[in-house]
Amino acid sequence: MPAPDSANDNQDATVAGGSGRRPARRNVGALPKDLPRIERVIEPEVTACPCCGGGLHRIGEDVSEALDIIPAIIRVLRTVRPKYGCRACEGKIVQAPAPARVVTGGMASTALVAHVVTARYAWHLPLYRQCQMLAGQGIRLDRATLAHWIRRAAWWLRPLYEKLLAHIRARPVVFYDETPLPRLDPGRGRTKTCQLWACAVDERPWQGPSAPGVAYVYAEGRQTAEVERQLARFSGILQVDGYQAYKALAKADRPAGPVRLAYCMAHARRKFVDAYTTTKSQVAREVIARIGSLYAIEERITGHPPEIRRAVRQAEAKPILEALRPYLLAVQAQISAQAGLAGAIGYMLNHWEGLCAYLADGRIAIDSNVVERSMRPIGIGRRNSLFAGSAAGGERWAVLASLMSTAKLNGIDPQTYLHDVLERMVSGEVTINRLEELLPWAWKAARNGVLLEHAA
Repeated sequence: MPAPDSANDNQDATVAGGSGRRPARRNVGALPKDLPRIERVIEPEVTACPCCGGGLHRIGEDVSEALDIIPAIIRVLRTVRPKYGCRACEGKIVQAPAPARVVTGGMASTALVAHVVTARYAWHLPLYRQCQMLAGQGIRLDRATLAHWIRRAAWWLRPLYEKLLAHIRARPVVFYDETPLPRLDPGRGRTKTCQLWACAVDERPWQGPSAPGVAYVYAEGRQTAEVERQLARFSGILQVDGYQAYKALAKADRPAGPVRLAYCMAHARRKFVDAYTTTKSQVAREVIARIGSLYAIEERITGHPPEIRRAVRQAEAKPILEALRPYLLAVQAQISAQAGLAGAIGYMLNHWEGLCAYLADGRIAIDSNVVERSMRPIGIGRRNSLFAGSAAGGERWAVLASLMSTAKLNGIDPQTYLHDVLERMVSGEVTINRLEELLPWAWKAARNGVLLEHAA
């Protein structure tokens, strides 16, 4: 029985829409050129001409490529430190010092610790599943052992995390959001709902100097006092959803100065989508279409400097919003306050100034989707692991997830990054006053520079 067509990714595929077009080929050239190639040559069994029996000569070849994988290799690193003594001097022994390790006296190498941390916080694989996978290769460990390795890694990496968080909070435009994180609450017989806040930066859409990054902050609650505590020294532009607690940051008498709040257009749009889904309201449909026009403008100006983005918005987006507000007010006056559409209109009008803030500053995004995307990995990890074991566990989650997520945002393999960073921190190669070198974007730039030198 022949294999189904989808079994071969490189098969010819017919382009929909007519038989006269050239067939498309899927995945041709998709295998990265920098991957090592292991070549095997398959010679025909017959070495003579099947017609006359004469000799054959090579006239060409067919080449195909398949992506291959070597399963993880578990091995034991045996460290030998010879001792040397002097025959002339009694009692004098010379020996190299033992190398520092992430887990002092433990069985895990730095590479294994990095593997466990990456699997847990970058790829959201719970510890019990990691234990099962190791057991499949004959290594039987319990979750408590892996949890101890994670504690040690978080201890080493906390200063680097704090450097990352400080860097992001110092940027002129910062995205902020929060998501529930259940944790065990001994004595109550159930979990307590705590919060994991995300502080993110992404200046690529306006050619800003900072690399993208996200730092998570564990907290017991989401009250106004918590928001004020976390952002006590922040005085820039904060891109957020419509949560009321953020409004306290905009007060004129705030010690660090008032924060300028920019609200999320995607949140406003979502409310009209919900209204249309339930009521099929043509008003909701019209508002969705107008917001769609705003996003079409944003798509064109992404990657341009702030002054160009502002000019285009003033010329094209501002008239759309100026016409939308009276339209919403007119509809609001005609419908019941209990209607689903009324809630969507009320939300947009109540947050109007913040929703329009992006018109006046090319650095501001139309929405806070940057931080929304940064929350998705937390949700996946929460579903897979259910809860944090303690407040300290929540803080470790924030530390390790921040570095893993920021590495991925910068196009870095998180395990390679974490392994190298831990090696350099534990060995003392990079001291506390040089931690900037280990921030993901700086690490990537230095590594690329070394690779270029070797290539030259």
